[in-house]
Amino acid sequence: MASAYDFAFTTLKGEPFPLSALKGLPFIVVNTASQCGFTPQYQALQAIWKQYREAGLTVIGVPCNDFGGQEPGSEAEIGRFCEMNYGVDFPMMSKVHVKGPQAHPFFKWAADEGGFLARPRWNFYKYLINKDGELEDWFVAATKPDSKKFTGAIQKLLY
Repeated sequence: MASAYDFAFTTLKGEPFPLSALKGLPFIVVNTASQCGFTPQYQALQAIWKQYREAGLTVIGVPCNDFGGQEPGSEAEIGRFCEMNYGVDFPMMSKVHVKGPQAHPFFKWAADEGGFLARPRWNFYKYLINKDGELEDWFVAATKPDSKKFTGAIQKLLY
């Protein structure tokens, strides 16, 4: 049976990012976009990264252009946008597809694990992976990263 550790991304700088490197640690994978109504969630995601990274939590941003063409930029443009506008320094991956037959295998796995409704239907779906590499929970785009519901789920993962 697959776990999140079976998948890998590539960073914005073209370096491999195997999720197996996070074995034993919880992490969050978020499909992102720079021109979305939910784009300001980068700020709260950065705050979560700052607050919980010492406890072992990693936030991983995965840009996609699947919804409304809201991530048209190159990897370099995405990186500059995130850093300049939101101070993002959590790991950001290269742009991938998150839906359809070309979807990155991680997102196919997350949808299989979480059920039909866990399939990304817009940008900023959030997937919480526990210390065993299992999908612990997932949240739709409208769930703010600084909401009690989301931060409570993070604390459950950590403590």
